[in-house]
Amino acid sequence: MKRLMVVSDAWHPQINGVVRTMERTMADLAAFGVESVTLTPADYRTLPCPTYPEIRLSVTRPASVHRAIAKAKVDAVHIATEGPLGILARRFCIATGQRFTTSYHTRFPEYLRARVPVPLKWTYAWMRRFHNAAAGCMIATPSLEADLSARGFLHLMRWDRGVDHVQFNPDRPHVLDLPRPIFGYVGRVSVEKNIEAFLNLDLPGSKVVIGGGPSLDEMRRRFPDTHFLGSKVGDDLANHFASLDAFVFPSLTDTFGNVLLEALASGVPVAAYPVTGPLDVIGRNGPGVLDNDLRAASLAALDISRQRAREFALNFSWEASSRQFYDNVVAALNGDAESRGFHKLAAE
Repeated sequence: MKRLMVVSDAWHPQINGVVRTMERTMADLAAFGVESVTLTPADYRTLPCPTYPEIRLSVTRPASVHRAIAKAKVDAVHIATEGPLGILARRFCIATGQRFTTSYHTRFPEYLRARVPVPLKWTYAWMRRFHNAAAGCMIATPSLEADLSARGFLHLMRWDRGVDHVQFNPDRPHVLDLPRPIFGYVGRVSVEKNIEAFLNLDLPGSKVVIGGGPSLDEMRRRFPDTHFLGSKVGDDLANHFASLDAFVFPSLTDTFGNVLLEALASGVPVAAYPVTGPLDVIGRNGPGVLDNDLRAASLAALDISRQRAREFALNFSWEASSRQFYDNVVAALNGDAESRGFHKLAAE
C-alpha cells in the first residue's frame, strides 16, 4: 500500500478523538512510506448538525464524492465515520468493488438515544449493515469487540491507541492556581459524555472542565463553582493536564477515551466507571480507580502515585498504534484477515 484515502466526517475545527487519532496516524504512515489523502467536510459546503452545531455535516452529491475518490487513485480507502461522506464513500467502494476498511470510534446508537428516543436496536442494525460491508472494521478494545461481535458485527480488527509521551508528561509547568486537590475533566461538554455525574459530586478542592460543546453554557449556569476553561490544545492542553491531581472520566459510552492516556502520561491518576474504555485501558488494578461510586473512585485516585500513572502510559505508543492500523489495512486489502486471527470475512 502506497497511497491511502481517509474519509472522515469529523475534521477541523472539531477537536475530538477521531480527528486527533486520524491526524497522528496519517503522520506516522508517512514514515512507513504511505501517502495519505483526505476527504473531509473541509472539501464541501457544510451545515450545522441539529442539536450539535459544532459538528458540520457535508452537503454534497454522490457523484461529487465518487469523482473525488476515483481521481485520488489510491490503493486503499479507510472510512473513519458513518456520516454523509462515509455513507457516500461506502457506496462508491461497493459499486466499484474497492475493498475498504472502517473504524468504530463512537457509540453512535447511545449518543443518538441521549438526544432522540430512537430504539438502540434500530440504530445498531443500521451500524451493523454499514460496517459489515467493509473488509475490516477496526475497534480499540477487547470489551468493545465482544459487545459488537455479540450484536452481529463481522471481521473486527483490533486497533489500539497511543499517546505522545514527550508532549504529555508530569514535568510540564503547572498552570492552575486553585485550591487543591484539583479534579479535572477534559473532553466535549455534551449530554452523551455524562458530565453531570462529575459536576454533581461533592468533592474537596476544585473542579475543572476543559473543553467545549453544546452543553457548555448550560453547565456554566448550573454549576457556577466549577472552573470551565474552554478548549485547550497543544502545549497549553498538556500543561493543564499536568496541573491536575486526578482525572475524572464520567462517560458511559466512549469506545476508548484518548484523554485517559493523556492524563496518565501526564502523571495524573484516573477515576472512572467500570465500563468499556476505562476497563480496557486501566483495568481493575491499574493507575486509576474504577467504581460505580464515582465520588469514591475520585477520592481513592488521589492515593495513586503520579509515577505509577506515568509508567503505565509508557506502554502505549503512537508508532505501535499506527503500525497496527497499517497492518490491518494491508490484511484487509489482501483478504487474509482470517489468517491473522480476525473474524472470517463475509460479504454482506
